[in-house]
Amino acid sequence: MSTTARADIHIDASRDRLWAALTDPDTIARYLFGSRVTTEWTKGSPIVYRGEWEGEPYEDKGTILEIVPGERLVTSYYSPLSGKPDVPDSYQNVSYLLADDGDGTRVTITQDGCADEAEAERSSGNWRMVLDSLKSVVEHG
Repeated sequence: MSTTARADIHIDASRDRLWAALTDPDTIARYLFGSRVTTEWTKGSPIVYRGEWEGEPYEDKGTILEIVPGERLVTSYYSPLSGKPDVPDSYQNVSYLLADDGDGTRVTITQDGCADEAEAERSSGNWRMVLDSLKSVVEHG
């Protein structure tokens, strides 16, 4: 049975401002562990994340499954660092959802296909770090 990781945060910024942060490669690098993202930002286009994790270079990849500006971005996601083979069953879906939340925006990230609760909790913790960093970048520059 697969399990889903989840993290969310309130950010004092408009959905448009957050959408720009989620889709601008230079901004992404500032909150996503230095990852350089390459994609066309259209449904069906590949998305590639390149960077270094614990001293090792990586290249993670996926496909944009759904893109609704200002509202949601859903991608498939595969990392060779997972140790799993590059086959369809090894891909997870990652969703970024934006919703009005008082004077700001609620950002929710989910990642499905975690092998167990322990993996889901680790992934949730990583996404919480990403969201804390996103909040800092968007609110304080």
